[in-house]
Amino acid sequence: MSRLAERIRGARTAGPTGFDRRLVVPMVLGSVLNPINSSMLAVALIPIGRAFGAPPAQTAWLVTGLYLATAVGQPVIGRLVDAFGPRRLYLAGTALVGIGGLLGMLAPNLWVLVASRVLLGFGTSAAYPASMSLLRAESDRTGLKSPSGILAALSISAQVIAVIGPTLGGLLIGAGGWHLIFGVNVPLSAACLVLGALWLPKTTAARSDVRTDVPGMLLFAVSLTAFMLFLTDPGTGRWYLPVLGAVSGVWFARRELALDGPFIDLRVLGGNVPLLATYGRQLLAYITSYAFLYGYTQWLQEGRGLSAPHAGLLLLPMSLAAIVVTALTGRRPQVRGKLVVGAVVQLIGCAALLFLGAGSPIWLLVVLGVLFGIPQGLNGLANQNALYAQADPARMGSSSGLLRTFTYLGALLASAANAVFFRSGATSAGLHGMAWLLVAVAALFLIACLADRSLSRVGRDA
Repeated sequence: MSRLAERIRGARTAGPTGFDRRLVVPMVLGSVLNPINSSMLAVALIPIGRAFGAPPAQTAWLVTGLYLATAVGQPVIGRLVDAFGPRRLYLAGTALVGIGGLLGMLAPNLWVLVASRVLLGFGTSAAYPASMSLLRAESDRTGLKSPSGILAALSISAQVIAVIGPTLGGLLIGAGGWHLIFGVNVPLSAACLVLGALWLPKTTAARSDVRTDVPGMLLFAVSLTAFMLFLTDPGTGRWYLPVLGAVSGVWFARRELALDGPFIDLRVLGGNVPLLATYGRQLLAYITSYAFLYGYTQWLQEGRGLSAPHAGLLLLPMSLAAIVVTALTGRRPQVRGKLVVGAVVQLIGCAALLFLGAGSPIWLLVVLGVLFGIPQGLNGLANQNALYAQADPARMGSSSGLLRTFTYLGALLASAANAVFFRSGATSAGLHGMAWLLVAVAALFLIACLADRSLSRVGRDA
């Protein structure tokens, strides 16, 4: 194996200008680990709750645990990627995915299962910033200014997993129970480890110009975790969480502003208004996306009375529409038109939720899935392309990690909304209440896309 790896690395060095296509497979495979764990769980919450006799308020921790770990882990691991190179973090993260999957498959109770989801969250945090860092390095080597085709491949692969995930999850549950949706991580992790060891370029030494700033990472983690834990179950009895988050956040900001080589360079970030706007759009887009993914799927099972496999199949139109849209538009680096169209269709889809009920015909549910698939195929890819153009190349790992942090902040806010509106079960009345909130969020997203004039410059010179 070592000789094969040497020949592969030699071939990479010998290639004068072309993008090393061997990198694409481990990048794509590693980057889909998080979406597959997110999407399969959507149809497993009800069966897991029944298996452990746990109410929705407790099974929601299966969602929250992964997203807490991912939201904290993405920028932290992204900064470690900047410092130590993508290969090491990719291999460590994907190994952790296998451990988390094995723990979940053997979990004797709900809270061990939650712990496995936390491990999966940290493990799956490595591949995306590692992939973005590899893309930047390859672009510098080849002179390719905007690798929109490779970025589209990463996005399409996530959309394909959105197709496979809920449907595969439903089929696995029907075939052998919910344990199998955790067990699938073991062979995926093994494949990532083998391909990553063979094909990812080795980093000879840590970069001396990049500091890891461990105290800053810890303060960031404490602040973000405290705020997110409060959002999962807000109430006056948990007042200490936002206080802890605010105190550690202020301490974090003061430290980062005074430090040479901080974890997150707040001066640079604060002066990069277009990048901050991209983070804000990502947050708004994924509040809607994840509220629909989890809330609508639970409503299909409880409010509409469908089985887990049937609910998974009804998500196929959404994912297929997203794949088609991404495939048709992915190679175009321009983003403003994609975001505006995605925002308008997303707003229409949220309003359409108000008309669903226990007797809604299947054709209407199919049409609704297609509607939500269009912004899913446009918004995430456009924000990813915008970040690639706006971020400091030296901080591509941590900047792309922060993009994922805002993605999962949106997921946590969506989870909190689901908990509020489905407190008495996933009823049609609860779905309609959530729909009004999503209409407001989608309208804000549309305004943010229309107001950001800098988007028209992204991709213009690619």
